[in-house]
Amino acid sequence: MTMHNNYRILHLMSARSRASKFSPTAAALLAALSASPSWAQSTATVYGLVDLGFVRESGGPKGASANKLTSGVQSGSRLGFKGTEDMGGGLGAFYTLEMGPLADTGGLAQGGLGFGRLAVVGLQGVLGSVTLGRQYTPVAIVQTETDPFGTGLAGDSANLISAGGAGGNNRMDNTVRYAYTHSSGFTADVVYGFGEVENHASYKRQYGGAFGYVSGPAYVKIGYHNVNDANGVPGWLTFLGAKYDFGIATAHFNYVVNKGSAVFGIVNADSRDVMVGVAVPYGQGRFLASYIHKDDRTTQNYDANQIAFGYVHFISKRTNFYTSIARIDNNAPAGSKTGFYRVGNATEQGLGSRAYNLGIRHVY
Repeated sequence: MTMHNNYRILHLMSARSRASKFSPTAAALLAALSASPSWAQSTATVYGLVDLGFVRESGGPKGASANKLTSGVQSGSRLGFKGTEDMGGGLGAFYTLEMGPLADTGGLAQGGLGFGRLAVVGLQGVLGSVTLGRQYTPVAIVQTETDPFGTGLAGDSANLISAGGAGGNNRMDNTVRYAYTHSSGFTADVVYGFGEVENHASYKRQYGGAFGYVSGPAYVKIGYHNVNDANGVPGWLTFLGAKYDFGIATAHFNYVVNKGSAVFGIVNADSRDVMVGVAVPYGQGRFLASYIHKDDRTTQNYDANQIAFGYVHFISKRTNFYTSIARIDNNAPAGSKTGFYRVGNATEQGLGSRAYNLGIRHVY
């Protein structure tokens, strides 16, 4: 739902015609307000997404399995508010506040944060945009844009590939971001997150960026992200993401050098991660597939491989059904906290090494 201030102008003009019967001064004031150009240059929007699906998980510790009705399988459910203001001269202000409701329980994801998905305010113009607040890491954006599963469903590449340093989080708090996209296709995205630990400026500090080229069927970006933990110990990763739309299919590729970044609490001291995938349009839907290999280069040698398949079918512009299945082969034993990776989805880590999804998603 979009609420333009033009509606408010019409309302005031109507009020003006009524008020003029009683007060010429009030009528003049209302006329001045309705004529103000700033009223016609602001917009506010409410938007969202509800995703609910059946999830079957198995292959957990001691053979554990579970059947669930889960919110946010393909995409995290959300409710958002955003607005823009045209300030003239090509300069604009904007904000976004986005929460993550759990449609299955009525609770909130992101640890119960009120606006845990996104909370930013910023300025944008011909030289790019500057935003402040809770935001996604640049490598998380690259990962989502180059994963055929969009970092959702059972085939989520984040099951094995980190999106955000030592904490493994795809979002960062207390962040300043500069982003720029040129008409030629060149893109730049740079972030700095304050750790805000007293007397220790480097503790919990984050910084990173992504640069690349996005035009027509081609997409290629390389990103870097560095996170210091609560003791100032860094973890970092370098992320290459690419895809190319051949028309009959889109090919997807990731190559990641990981030095101390985490996947759901599992810290990879040294690994090389490779993902190859494909998305094939078919009628009103598309077939998805990917293969990921994690090459653990530590002495533990906790390698892992994931293979996944999925299908998304659109029954309208805003609503689709989905299904997906994935399996991870771990070198680490089930239940290990240092290398046993699990098949999750857009909002959950998962229980074990296998999962199946079936559900519906509606965007509003």
